[in-house]
Amino acid sequence: MFSANDFIPTPYSQTVEQGNFQWSAPSNIALVKYWGKKDNQIPANPSVSFTLKNCKTITKLAFAKKEKQDVFSFDLLFEGKPKEDFKPKIQKFLERIETYLPFLKAYHLTIDTQNTFPHSSGIASSASGMAALAMNLMSLEKALNPEMTEDYFYQKASFLARLGSGSACRSVKGEVVVWGNQANIEGSSDLFGVEFPYAIHENFKNYQDTILLVDKGEKQVSSTLGHDLMHDHPFAERRFAQAHENLGKLIPIFENGNLEEFIKVVESEALTLHAMMLTSMPYFILMKPNTLQIINAIWKFRNETKIPVCFTLDAGANVHVLYPENVSVAVLQFIQQELVDFCQNGQYLCDSLGNGAMQL
Repeated sequence: MFSANDFIPTPYSQTVEQGNFQWSAPSNIALVKYWGKKDNQIPANPSVSFTLKNCKTITKLAFAKKEKQDVFSFDLLFEGKPKEDFKPKIQKFLERIETYLPFLKAYHLTIDTQNTFPHSSGIASSASGMAALAMNLMSLEKALNPEMTEDYFYQKASFLARLGSGSACRSVKGEVVVWGNQANIEGSSDLFGVEFPYAIHENFKNYQDTILLVDKGEKQVSSTLGHDLMHDHPFAERRFAQAHENLGKLIPIFENGNLEEFIKVVESEALTLHAMMLTSMPYFILMKPNTLQIINAIWKFRNETKIPVCFTLDAGANVHVLYPENVSVAVLQFIQQELVDFCQNGQYLCDSLGNGAMQL
């Protein structure tokens, strides 16, 4: 059984004065939702996600040894320009991971990051952003310890990413990733994400995710606050048990390709996530009227055509429309004819399953 102590390194065999790395890491969309956490970013329940391909963060890390090694020092650039309001989050992240990367104060870091999707699009960029940064920091550690195995490299990258943003640990690998201890999923852990270890049916190969941008504004309630509201939530324990049950249901579904059952689990999970928000104290609503219009239109279309298209939601108003590749033409036509009007400025993004982080 892994513990966090397994990621504390022994003294490094090499020294590195300066250099740079560049990685991309994708966003991901949870099918079974994680909502509620314990100390140190440990999830209250397991989750499983599709790793995306096109919506990603590209981060370049330059590093140079410095004389005074008593504090973290870093510059943060977003799309080439200094981004002061991101800095506290990075500072907190470095403080959390210093035990596991004890070299951090020895270098001045320049973090230059950009997204392939519009920053204010309402798509969570913390998952892809923290995963991309973790990959770069692991590349630096690998330069200090060249004997490191590839398995350890990716596992520790996911572990570190989790300490920046919980769902970021699911953005390191592809295509289907489990995070959180689940009795019937081999190798699953609360500490990092793992690739789904069992067979996945052809129906799910190159699955499509079209993201309808209903509301591109800042969320009224941060995810951190939302997670915290699960501590005294009247339905929390039942919800955590339900997530285990739904993840258990997906194991045979992924193997046998039953899209009807897949749709039931995925849509129920999305609505349950928002039900938790509606019933917390204080309560809040992140859906918008157009979110509900889209959901109803999807149900009507599916009912009339028998095309296996479904929706899921993150902690926001945008709708992820999920469907197998072989019905793409019909679904995209439906989106353009019936759903675009419910999107802010008619905007939507087309994505599909991807393979996780990549060194550039």
